[in-house]
Amino acid sequence: MTAPWLTVIGIGEDGLAGLSEVARSALKSAEFVIGGKRHLELLDPVPGEVVQWPVPFSDGLELIDQRRGRPTVALATGDPMCFGLGATLSRRFPVGEMTVLPAQSAFSLAASRLCWPLQDVETLSFHGRPLDGLRAHLYPGARLLCLTTDGETPRLAADILADEGYGASRMTVLEHLGGPRERIVSGIAESWHETVADLNLMAIEAVPVRDTPVRSRVPGLPDDAFRHDGKITKREIRAATLAKLAPHPGALLWDVGAGSGSVSIEWMRSSPRAMAIALEPHAERRGFALANAAALGAPGLDLRDASAPEGLEGLPRPDAVFFGGGLTAPGVVEAALEALKSGGRLVANAVTLESEAVLLKAYEKHGGELCRLSIQRASPVGGLTGWRPLMPVTQWSFVKP
Repeated sequence: MTAPWLTVIGIGEDGLAGLSEVARSALKSAEFVIGGKRHLELLDPVPGEVVQWPVPFSDGLELIDQRRGRPTVALATGDPMCFGLGATLSRRFPVGEMTVLPAQSAFSLAASRLCWPLQDVETLSFHGRPLDGLRAHLYPGARLLCLTTDGETPRLAADILADEGYGASRMTVLEHLGGPRERIVSGIAESWHETVADLNLMAIEAVPVRDTPVRSRVPGLPDDAFRHDGKITKREIRAATLAKLAPHPGALLWDVGAGSGSVSIEWMRSSPRAMAIALEPHAERRGFALANAAALGAPGLDLRDASAPEGLEGLPRPDAVFFGGGLTAPGVVEAALEALKSGGRLVANAVTLESEAVLLKAYEKHGGELCRLSIQRASPVGGLTGWRPLMPVTQWSFVKP
């Protein structure tokens, strides 16, 4: 194993005074030090060759790579392994070449100031990430600690809270935690007007107003939660479909014939870090899917103007594949099965006889499960109530050996 040459040092707002002796020693002996402008100012003066992290970010990684094997220090904020630089570097360099020396994370500091048990809190980062992701984490009584991009983020978050029916939520912004400029301000989302520093963490206690619907992260959102043109996997079928797709943290879904995006969006909502690549050739439906992804807290949906099987070429291998359409394209099922990881799940829904024929052949060749789902919903019949059936769905599900 290569000896560690890269030391990642987490810095708090107390700068040099907060560093351990080990961190100070690594900094003193480093031939090359790289960090953000704020980090370098907190430690000024810094010995050795010093470089402010360049733009684009990837150029900084290249500078570190060029000095491989030489004593190098990369400066980060707080705990580098918590939504930080350390996580990025660990994907590039072997663990045996790195030493990580964390400071207190902003989450730990905020939890201590608010007396919130950290295990009962959701910790999120919107630093450089779409703030619409906040929508997926709202429920009555939720406590959220959120890293932000800048001083504008809390105002934008307050608008989202009001839009989602959580305008009564209490917001607390904690600036420059752990340093001499630390400041804490609180207010109610619907009347938020505070001006805050760019370096801040936002805490939210979610309080819904009356009649605000609870949008569970268990699959099966109401159909009217989505914008669509009628071509949508209906609520009951969607819940049954996602149960067989079995989302889990970090898993990737291919959603073929995504339509309004209902399946891939619920996949992403249902499990932390779940990802989805959705293929939809119809422009209006892609517009619906993008709007739905933002409105329902899945702005990371990777939506593509493509059809299968051509659109599947070059994609990262999936943990699950869903066919909501496109089954009659020649070779599409076999292409998906070929790409699917071992242990991965494929679920395909059909409502036409032609698509059913494809599923029957797949079932006869590969096995798996073939079932038919039929849903009826009560609706007015004159002055009374009767059952109205939805189109039955034939479903084939398969787990790749």
